[in-house]
Amino acid sequence: MNGLFIPMLTVVLATSFIAAVPASGASEAVLHSFSGGVDDGAAPYAGLTYLGGTLYGTTSSGGPIEAGCASTCGTVFSVTPAGVEKVVYFFQGSSGSESDGGSPKSGLIDVGGTLYGTTYIGGVDAYATLGYGTVFSVTPNGTERVLHAFYGGYADGSYPSANLVNVGGVLYGTTQQGGGSSNCGAGVGCGMVFATTRTGIEGVVSVFRGGAGYGGSSASPSSSLIDIDGTLYGTTPYGGSICGTSSLGCGAVFTVTPAGDEKDIYYFKGGSDGAYPSASLINVGGTLYGTTFGGGAHGYGTVFSVTETGAETVVYSFKGDSDGADPSAALVDVNGKLYGTTDYGGRKSATCPIGCGTVFSVTKKGVEKVVYSFQGGTDGALPFASLIGVGATLYGTTWEGGGTGCGGNGCGTVFSVTP
Repeated sequence: MNGLFIPMLTVVLATSFIAAVPASGASEAVLHSFSGGVDDGAAPYAGLTYLGGTLYGTTSSGGPIEAGCASTCGTVFSVTPAGVEKVVYFFQGSSGSESDGGSPKSGLIDVGGTLYGTTYIGGVDAYATLGYGTVFSVTPNGTERVLHAFYGGYADGSYPSANLVNVGGVLYGTTQQGGGSSNCGAGVGCGMVFATTRTGIEGVVSVFRGGAGYGGSSASPSSSLIDIDGTLYGTTPYGGSICGTSSLGCGAVFTVTPAGDEKDIYYFKGGSDGAYPSASLINVGGTLYGTTFGGGAHGYGTVFSVTETGAETVVYSFKGDSDGADPSAALVDVNGKLYGTTDYGGRKSATCPIGCGTVFSVTKKGVEKVVYSFQGGTDGALPFASLIGVGATLYGTTWEGGGTGCGGNGCGTVFSVTP
């Protein structure tokens, strides 16, 4: 299990639902189409951050071929709202003079004008050819520094894929694997929560036990944490009680204190309540909102709410049709309305027989509307990442589309949508 796997299709359960409202014809613009190759990034997996009038993000591939990644190692890039893109930093992986990390799946956070993030692989490690990932900092002018290189095993984590969160000057994050549990596979571990200072002193906060039937514990976190009054909240796509046909469990919502007191507050059952939450939560007036990749009334995922004490409610169940399917990104609150993306669904075409994904809005009462359906051509395809709102405009990335590079599927885009 060298990365997060979430099944695209889940069991369809018949129950009532609130119908989606047709798309409003919102305008979408491509700010940048990635070209891959030695001069540009490709396949952005994460969302954007806004600093000083410029958007910053990461691509999971692109750049020169590096032995430390067995291919390309990805980039940090910037792009202006007018569409001027620049590569800020090219990663080199676990070999070479830097051993700086590779294939970032997380976005960046701004702490005092310096950007912080994680790479999924890379770093200095004696046991893994490609490394177990890093925590890094990078300045807007391209000065990169590794704060911590993960070394896997029971004593440390491996393969971080989520954004960091800054709590009082300390950075907290998650790794998908590592830690002391064998319930997710011998020598693999079920992931952990870690903390690191901005000078690189790292420590394990909490280790997940994981696995349905192993005490009902959460496992394999792939999303970032949020801070609510000093307590961190997050989701895991696996773990929890046995549900449906999944022997790994259908995921959980958990809390953890900086002192390491971890508690699961809700286990997804894999039915109408949703399954496999792979996105972080957002706090709106004391209620947490999130998405599940699967489950729901039709098996194509949900938007849900959960209180801080664990009372869960399904806000909307995706039908897997024009309304979208399989959301894996966090929501964003803009003037009381929630906006998000779905990986698939939307208008179907020869290019996208199951749909290339959507931007959607949903009210807290469950009225969903498609803001934009991607067509898989120059406009992009597969928006895996969350959106960011700047003024009245939403910005995001797509994993594919934007041209004919990267094997004909396109190398991904940065886009804007004005609802």
